[in-house]
Amino acid sequence: MIASKYKFFIFVNMIILLNSFNSFYLAQTKQNSIIKLFCLQSVKEEMLKAEMGYSEVIANETCDCYYREFTQTSSHQDAKTKCKLETKENLNHNRKI
Repeated sequence: MIASKYKFFIFVNMIILLNSFNSFYLAQTKQNSIIKLFCLQSVKEEMLKAEMGYSEVIANETCDCYYREFTQTSSHQDAKTKCKLETKENLNHNRKI
């Protein structure tokens, strides 16, 4: 009986431990997802086409916006349009200051 309680205790602890690892890796996957990598490349190309200096901060903000909007709406075009406009507004606002 004691051995089975001990095994159960170890089993529960393993589940808790694996769950904490899973949360960590899920956050890493989101941050370095293939969607974000493609987005960063696309933003970089757009900025260079517009003859703007590439800013990693702006690219990351734009791609975080895109990822957030895309997961909520499931529409690539809607997310892209909204985040492009949001980035443009932020850039225009920062230039006026």
